[in-house]
Amino acid sequence: MTAPSPLLPPLRDVIARHGLAASKALGQNFLLDEQLLDRIAAIPGDLAGQTVFEVGPGPGGLTRALLRAGASVVAVERDRRCLPALAEVEQAFPGKLRVIEGDALAIDPEREAGGGAHIVANLPYNVGTALLVGWLSGDRWPPWWQSLTLMFQREVAERIVAAPQSDAFGRLAVLAQWRSSARIAMNVHRSAFVPPPKVMSAVVHIRPQPAPEGVRFATLERLTGAAFGQRRKMLRQSLKGMPGALDALERCGIDPTRRAETLSVADFVEVARAIGR
Repeated sequence: MTAPSPLLPPLRDVIARHGLAASKALGQNFLLDEQLLDRIAAIPGDLAGQTVFEVGPGPGGLTRALLRAGASVVAVERDRRCLPALAEVEQAFPGKLRVIEGDALAIDPEREAGGGAHIVANLPYNVGTALLVGWLSGDRWPPWWQSLTLMFQREVAERIVAAPQSDAFGRLAVLAQWRSSARIAMNVHRSAFVPPPKVMSAVVHIRPQPAPEGVRFATLERLTGAAFGQRRKMLRQSLKGMPGALDALERCGIDPTRRAETLSVADFVEVARAIGR
């Protein structure tokens, strides 16, 4: 259930009053449509009593929607121009919003939001992929977060959910899918943003799944980095610089003349397990 919203001025008024022109350098594009924002906040499921970690709240549009949905929000904002607008949201939802000024790439989100939090964000375009890979990384699994609900450029979203044998299938798809489920939950037209970006966007929803045994994330990351770093070459060429990779292909019965995009996620997991380090 979405809670009634405290009396807050429209986001357009907030942006005008605080002079919050979106910063191209920070990858900012603001969403102002409250119904659309409420739909995004509903993607993780019932957030009543849950904690949400948000990156780049800007003037607080998605933050408001998450708070209306009953969540407590820990938001990291690098742009100090947005802090007064977020302070108004904080006052409207006492005890429900904590804003951290800083760079999300330099902050420990688990320490700030606690285990079991959901991550929901309209990610700045220039750091979105780096943040995602960080949240998917490491050998500890299940991770500290319950779900990821993230806005990306449509092209990046398609790379995350891509299937083998497609041009979009690559390292990001394997890292997102080998122990998680990933789907595009919503497409968002460029006209929904202020200012409108040049490309379409999409919201990706990711939930952890049981991890295959005997596979280290670092090995899989190196393997996919090598394989897709030269994706037009045969695996016997792209993987020759990775110790143990060609022997692992042979043990797994995978033809080394194949190219990386023809392997399934399960194939990459099997090869990483055979490499074993």
